[in-house]
Amino acid sequence: MKQNMGGVDKVIRLVVVAIIAVLYFAGQITGTAAIILGIVAVAFLVTSLIGWCPTYVPFGISTKKSGKTGR
Repeated sequence: MKQNMGGVDKVIRLVVVAIIAVLYFAGQITGTAAIILGIVAVAFLVTSLIGWCPTYVPFGISTKKSGKTGR
């Protein structure tokens, strides 16, 4: 697994996870919406921590900088 997520992508996903958690624990989302958003939050958390998103692979997307400086 080659990492395909950049820093900004990871931060955005972690912010979404935090928002979902706050809404859930504040009682603003319940039932089916809570389950679906919980699954999304777990997926975002895991992909942010490992730096690899499987949905990017078929499309050849990578938000990670290549590290080449162009010199």
